[in-house]
Amino acid sequence: MAESRKKQKQQKKHSNRKYILGFWALFIAGFLGVIVFFLLAGWGVFGKMPTFEELENPETNLATELISADGKTLGKYYRENRTPIKYENLPQNLVQALVATEDERFYKHAGIDARGTIRAAVFLGTKGGASTITQQLAKQLFTENVSNNPFARVLQKMKEWVIATRLERQYTKEEIITMYLNKYDFLYQAVGVRSAAHIYFDKEPEDLKVEESAVLVAMLKNSALYNPVRRPELVKKRRNQVLVQMYKNGFLTEQEKDSLQQQKLKIEFTPEGHDDGIATYFREYTRQFLSKWIVDNPKPNGETYNIYRDGLRIYTSIDSKMQQYAETAVTQHLANLQKEFDRQNKNNRTAPFRDIDKSMTENIINGAIRRSERYRKMREKGISKEKILASFDEPREMRIFSWKGDIDTTMTPRDSIRYYKSFFQAGLMSMDPTTGEVKAWVGGSNFKHFKYDHVKQGKRQVGSTFKPFVYATAIDQLKMSPCDTLPLNRFTIPAGKYGNIKDWSPRNSGSGDDVYVGMMSLKEALANSVNTVTARVIDKTTPHNVISLAGKLGIDTTNFPTGPAIALGTADISLYDMVSAYSTFANKGVRIDPVMITRIEDKNGTVLFQNVPKTHDVMSAEAAYVTVNLMEGVTKFGSGARLRGNWAKGNSFYEKAVTGYPYDFKNPIAGKTGTTQNQSDGWFMGMVPNLVTGVWVGAEDRAVHFPGIRYGQGATMALPIWGLYMKKLYADKDMNISQEDFEKPEDLSIAIDCDTYGKKGNSNSGVIEELDF
Repeated sequence: MAESRKKQKQQKKHSNRKYILGFWALFIAGFLGVIVFFLLAGWGVFGKMPTFEELENPETNLATELISADGKTLGKYYRENRTPIKYENLPQNLVQALVATEDERFYKHAGIDARGTIRAAVFLGTKGGASTITQQLAKQLFTENVSNNPFARVLQKMKEWVIATRLERQYTKEEIITMYLNKYDFLYQAVGVRSAAHIYFDKEPEDLKVEESAVLVAMLKNSALYNPVRRPELVKKRRNQVLVQMYKNGFLTEQEKDSLQQQKLKIEFTPEGHDDGIATYFREYTRQFLSKWIVDNPKPNGETYNIYRDGLRIYTSIDSKMQQYAETAVTQHLANLQKEFDRQNKNNRTAPFRDIDKSMTENIINGAIRRSERYRKMREKGISKEKILASFDEPREMRIFSWKGDIDTTMTPRDSIRYYKSFFQAGLMSMDPTTGEVKAWVGGSNFKHFKYDHVKQGKRQVGSTFKPFVYATAIDQLKMSPCDTLPLNRFTIPAGKYGNIKDWSPRNSGSGDDVYVGMMSLKEALANSVNTVTARVIDKTTPHNVISLAGKLGIDTTNFPTGPAIALGTADISLYDMVSAYSTFANKGVRIDPVMITRIEDKNGTVLFQNVPKTHDVMSAEAAYVTVNLMEGVTKFGSGARLRGNWAKGNSFYEKAVTGYPYDFKNPIAGKTGTTQNQSDGWFMGMVPNLVTGVWVGAEDRAVHFPGIRYGQGATMALPIWGLYMKKLYADKDMNISQEDFEKPEDLSIAIDCDTYGKKGNSNSGVIEELDF
């Protein structure tokens, strides 16, 4: 019996040893198998592994960033909207939220969390995953397509583990966190935490509050599912769980956690698409500039920079606040002006066009059809012209622009073209004449719907805003004074004198013979846009000399009309050139080429381009100052006088049409209004010593205009935008916009005081008041 028990005991012991040996054999085999598996993965048996160089410089698509003069992001050019951020610019609360939620032992492991891996294996992931932040980064960088095949996914996982261990040897923990947050896709073209902070909270990452950082970390679980725009309640729950994790890991007190969990989910959704944000027209101009610049300025290795993925930093002259003020002014006035225009068009059978017949209307619409993107794409597909034109008469669903917001509607493409033709557009450019830096650039009313840029791309007749160039030529070359007087009577330049085919005899605005009686000073004539006086002046200066001066002022005079009628602004000129030219007067006769791009850097901060201002001596400081003095009369007692005082208070016209009135400016302002034939274009050019701003308003087609001069003149169409803009600038004391006098040159030899001009004892008493030219 005893012997039997002893035998059973020995058998049991032998059996246990067998199980123990089997366990250890299995464990060692498994351990060796994992090592072999890792080695094979590392050697690339299961697929190509990244090289040392690829680990050192992982391929990324970095957005080119456009930066304002005051350090704000104006926009980006990208395939992937990613702008990298350094670790020191990450808020501590974001790093804490990330580690507490995604990888609690991040600072203790070397890329793989063994404890987390075993837990995930035992509980099949029900008590948390095993992926560390480093593994997630490895997946982001080197796993292009996640496989749906379980076996293939295991192989991918193994490769990610190997890469994770290599990344840990290659980078610091801080660098891994930074790379991970710079790479993650937060949706809505927000790739990387900096873009996400801008798009979801309209701020820099360093300014994120704890609860905002928790939202972004909440999205890391699955940004498509935890989308704060579409599923705010779900994201709030996930955010609160992140706050719990921060509390558990000692980053928040219980009181802080409870308080933050009670807060509502606040999202400041600010998309960064190419059509969104501020300075959209300027951004498109800069994109075109860069597309040419990169061809002429290759990388050191000869390759061409890619503005969509090389992470260039473009520093611009635009001031973000001034740009915002300018866009707001344009929007306020155009919306108001459009309302009045639509009201006056209610009984217009050819609306929005005037003064043209049915065939001319059809020509305009058909021309727009042939220039449309829809027409071009259909032609590229080989569709016949007849079928294309027929398609423009088929109703379809579309979203159209309105000043009250986009409207979803159904209409034919042909009708939509006519609809868009009815809208007034505007251009505004604002420039510091002393540096050449362009501070604001508004190319139209809405870049999403109207792509055409009315600052530099468009050229329109400038009307009376050209007259200062005529008077400046007389002042500079003939030493004429603003106080010199000329007859008002009709004046004719005979055919052939300056190449004009017919006799040219301009008329003055107004009715009756009174507008042609008496004498008038140059200052009064410019202030009131008196055409007969301007005609006499250009006859003395000659059109050739006026055009020559215009060219020196920076105006493109190619294909310029050469006859005397240019004195009244018949030439088509861009707003860009007009602002540049007027800036010369404000800068004492020295023209500085407009500056938009001040510096270009690569992603590492190496300077690739540094702007050097280009200056041109155009006229004497005396001639420039006298011309400015001449234009000051426009805002004192001429067509720009509505900028002054509050004298029209209660006048329904002013309250209805002159948006923002009264402006009540009391500081020195030099300027000029301009109106073209049939009121197709309205202009205002305004200057103070350190800012020159030009405004144009009109429709895409010249046949779209107000029926009368009261609403169609530059003083109503364009001047209110200038007034609104400057009111906003003066209200912001940080802008430092001058309210001082224009600087007067020493030893001024040309008289500007018309009260004493020509009188005995005056230094200019040798000049009589009524000069016989």
